[in-house]
Amino acid sequence: MDIKNNIKEVPFAHYEELFKNLDPKEAEARIGAKYSDGAFSLDFLFDDYKITYPVFSVTSSNENAFCLNDLKAKTFLMRIILEFEKRISLGSFKTFREMSWGEMYIEPFTGRCIKRAAFTFGTDIPKFCAAALALGAKKVDHGDAGYEFEVMPNYFIQILVWEGDDEFPPNSQILYSDNFEGSFAAEDRVVLAEMLITIIKLKMKELN
Repeated sequence: MDIKNNIKEVPFAHYEELFKNLDPKEAEARIGAKYSDGAFSLDFLFDDYKITYPVFSVTSSNENAFCLNDLKAKTFLMRIILEFEKRISLGSFKTFREMSWGEMYIEPFTGRCIKRAAFTFGTDIPKFCAAALALGAKKVDHGDAGYEFEVMPNYFIQILVWEGDDEFPPNSQILYSDNFEGSFAAEDRVVLAEMLITIIKLKMKELN
C-alpha cells in the first residue's frame, strides 16, 4: 500500500499484515462470528459484514454500510477479528472512567465523545430521538433523552443527553455494557463511541 495518511493508513497496513497470518478457526471461536467459504460474518454497527481471509476485504448487503468507505472503521473490523474476545454481560452498565485504563483516556474520550454527543444531540433532541429509533435503539429513562444501541450482538452503548438552556450548555453521558471491559481496549472504546456518534449524526441528516 502507498502510505499517504499516516494516521489512518499506517495502522491499516500494520493490521493487514497481521491479519494474513491469523488462525481463522481460532478467531471464529474467540469472537463468536461464523467463518465459512473464506469469510467471517459479523454484525457491527447496524449492518452485516463479510470479511474475507487471508486477503482482507469487506462487503455488506447494504451498499451504504458505514464501514465500507471508512478506513478507520475497516481497521477496527480487522482488530475485532485479530483481538476481540467475546464476553457475557452481567446486565450492568459502566461509565468510561469506571473501566480499565479509563482514567488514562478520559480526556480524549471527553473531547471526542462526551462533548461531541452533547453538542450534536443535546441541541436537537427530537431529531436525535428520531435517528435513534430509526437505528433500532431502545429508549431508556435517563437524561432528557436516552437510548441504548446494540453495536455488536450483546454489546450495548447507552447515550444519554441533556438539553442546554440559557444557563447551562447541553450535556451527555455514555455508558457501556459491562462486557466491554474484557473485550475492548480503552482506545477502542473511544473509537467505537466516535463511530456510533457519527452514524447517528448521519442518520439525523438523512431524516431532514
